[in-house]
Amino acid sequence: MKNEPESTKQATPTHQPRPMVDLLVSILIPSIILMKFSGPEDLGASGALIVALAFPLGWGLFELGKYRKFNFIALLGLISVLLTGGIGLLELDAKWLAVKEAAIPGLIGIAVLISIYTPYPLIKTLLYNPRVLNVQKIETKLLETNNTGVFDRRLQNATYFLSSTFLLSSVLNYLLAKWVVTSPSGTAAFNEELGQMTLLSYPVIAIPSTLMMFAIFYYLWRTINTLTGFTLEDIMVTHKA
Repeated sequence: MKNEPESTKQATPTHQPRPMVDLLVSILIPSIILMKFSGPEDLGASGALIVALAFPLGWGLFELGKYRKFNFIALLGLISVLLTGGIGLLELDAKWLAVKEAAIPGLIGIAVLISIYTPYPLIKTLLYNPRVLNVQKIETKLLETNNTGVFDRRLQNATYFLSSTFLLSSVLNYLLAKWVVTSPSGTAAFNEELGQMTLLSYPVIAIPSTLMMFAIFYYLWRTINTLTGFTLEDIMVTHKA
């Protein structure tokens, strides 16, 4: 039997970010279900919670299966969804929701900090990586100009900034959960407050955290520009179809 030609083999699809779909499936639809369909005359507290959590959980598993790529952050998101569902369905004290909301970004922040002392700093995975920047070109120029040591120190500073971003998000998550979710878990009121918290988390937490990430990336780019003379266009990786 002849080998199948390379051109006929099915390649794994390339992941294309779809922020509006992510926002709709992970935040808006679950929030509406929790706030509007948790009453006993609708889905009930447990039913609404299961249906609402099925959307982000199903979407995350779909993307994982389709693109066949391990994503540490996405995995934490799935764990977060499962923990939220467990707290509601098992009717645990609502304080555990605040602990859970703080734990996920807090653990990431600590992991980023610890990674400084390993051969694989997470800053290189999240921002300074070959899929975003032409790392080889940058490091070759740094060697030529004898600026590798200076760059490593500033990369370490960027790692501290990145860790503080996640730790700030952890504190904000905890405070938001304590402020919004006050009803006993397993009730329609708990579901409604959970939906409100999910909606509020986007403007209160996600937008400031995203702006801080952009600020860190700008700091990193300015460092590269100062030490190598490269413009952003010189070092950005372009993906052609």
